[in-house]
Amino acid sequence: MEILNLEEAGKKIVNVKVGSNVRLFGFVNAYGCSIDDNSKVGTFVEIQKGASVGKNCKISSHSFICEGVHIEDNCFIGHGVMFTNDLFPRATNEDGSQQTDADWVLVETFVKKGASIGSNATILCGITIGENALVGAGAMVTKDVPANAVVAGNPAKIIKYLK
Repeated sequence: MEILNLEEAGKKIVNVKVGSNVRLFGFVNAYGCSIDDNSKVGTFVEIQKGASVGKNCKISSHSFICEGVHIEDNCFIGHGVMFTNDLFPRATNEDGSQQTDADWVLVETFVKKGASIGSNATILCGITIGENALVGAGAMVTKDVPANAVVAGNPAKIIKYLK
């Protein structure tokens, strides 16, 4: 992987480890993350520091992949998918001072090989989406999704298992 720094035509890429044949479309904001071979990142996507995207992934437009999100190989992330990384988000501390990086705990999330997440799903932090699992569009995922499971709804519930 090479380290890419680029600011042109709606792309802001800072200190990103990029594999071969990675395609970044317009208005991508990525910094301090890694994107592996043959992955595609759509327009208006943000990938924050410490996040990772595996090989052969497709990240669709308007998705937010925050710090602490790890997406393995062959995954599909639909349009407008939102990940979180903080169980107790606050703008300020009890004394009214603005929070800094030292004032919160990063909670990681893992999307295992071959998983697919439908458009507008929200993925709360601290969970694992299992291998080849499928998250339905608009789902609110609040707990681990087993391998090969299909989940949907708010909160997401198992609908069936794939063979």
